Amino acid sequence: MTEKFDSVAGVLGAVGRDLGVTEWMTLSQDRINLFADATDDHQWIHVDEARAAAGPFGGCIAHGYLTLSLASKFLPELVAYDGLTMGVNYGCERVRFPAPVRAGSRIRGCGEVVAAEEVKGGVQVTIRITVEIEGGTRPGCVVDTISRLFFE
Repeated sequence: MTEKFDSVAGVLGAVGRDLGVTEWMTLSQDRINLFADATDDHQWIHVDEARAAAGPFGGCIAHGYLTLSLASKFLPELVAYDGLTMGVNYGCERVRFPAPVRAGSRIRGCGEVVAAEEVKGGVQVTIRITVEIEGGTRPGCVVDTISRLFFE
């Protein structure tokens, strides 16, 4: 279920709150190939299925930056803002890739509000997104996303 906030005070009061998890999604080889085309990163561990099968991961793996970019998909599934006049991505901190995400794996996002502070006219919130891999013991990505939010 999506957490909803409608004010600076609501966001400030949410520090430490677990935002739950998203639905599972399959990270397909097609998506990996599209990302490779979009970024011109065609390293064989991502796109050459035959060579990758004999490589260190036993198959193709997603680009770390592809896994990271899915934070943009998971965030609005975890949190929504009523009365928001503007929200902007401010940055990321502490990006890590503890485990490779194999093509065809199912992943989901987990969220937690780790920090919030008032800024001129709004609030800056840090939400940690952990990308879980179904059946895995370590996440595929952990990132602290930073957003600036401005309410009516």
